[in-house]
Amino acid sequence: MNAMEPLENAILTLSQKGFCCSQILALLILGAQGRENPDLVRSLAGLCHGIGQSGDACGILTGGCCVLSYLVGPDAEDGVAMPEAKIVQEEFVDWFRAACEEKWGSIHCADIIGEDNPEGPDKSRCRELLAQSWTRLLGILTMHNIAFAALNGKRGGTI
Repeated sequence: MNAMEPLENAILTLSQKGFCCSQILALLILGAQGRENPDLVRSLAGLCHGIGQSGDACGILTGGCCVLSYLVGPDAEDGVAMPEAKIVQEEFVDWFRAACEEKWGSIHCADIIGEDNPEGPDKSRCRELLAQSWTRLLGILTMHNIAFAALNGKRGGTI
């Protein structure tokens, strides 16, 4: 069993329940916090299959940015983001762009899954990219000492 297998199995299970990539990222962060937020998860359906089902920017990219904003973005009380907010977003976007453009030539959902492939789209690519992206997100958060688990209703703070 490889180190990614439990994560990939969790992603597969959530996918089989009908959740898309952006929603799965939200469910993973909420799960890490021991929380539920059905409204957040439902709202991220708007990012499915490349923003509004358009095949445009991948929901893993946009959903990953949403997860980061959920943790470090502007607070509802004072509108102030954590100081690390911009850099963690940039790091994730830069990594995602480089990884996807190297492998598929694009950050667009339709290109990543191979929508124009004669054999049809390959959504197994999504699971692999989701697992890599989740691992990358946690790495970025850890590198910047941003807490992401068991926050008891508070946004990410420094560890």
